[in-house]
Amino acid sequence: MPPNPTAPRKLVLYVAGQTPKSLSAIANLERICSEHMPGRYEIEVIDLKENPRLAREHSIVAIPTLVRELPVPIRKIIGDLSDADKVLVNLRIEGE
Repeated sequence: MPPNPTAPRKLVLYVAGQTPKSLSAIANLERICSEHMPGRYEIEVIDLKENPRLAREHSIVAIPTLVRELPVPIRKIIGDLSDADKVLVNLRIEGE
């Protein structure tokens, strides 16, 4: 079944505190989503400093890590998300 381009995307960004890289990843993700998926996304930011057990539970090995939970299959991208084209390709958002 092809992906529904109007279906909301559930994106979870794992960070560790308010580091420059974490803050950059949050800002980059919000910009990418507002430009390429206006009104069709939900972002959840999880701070692993506040809840470190989630790193193990969710198989997060590096931070920041962005996880696309919906639509399935789950896809992950590691880094500050500064390369918008790379993010769109890796999350299979481009062209939808």
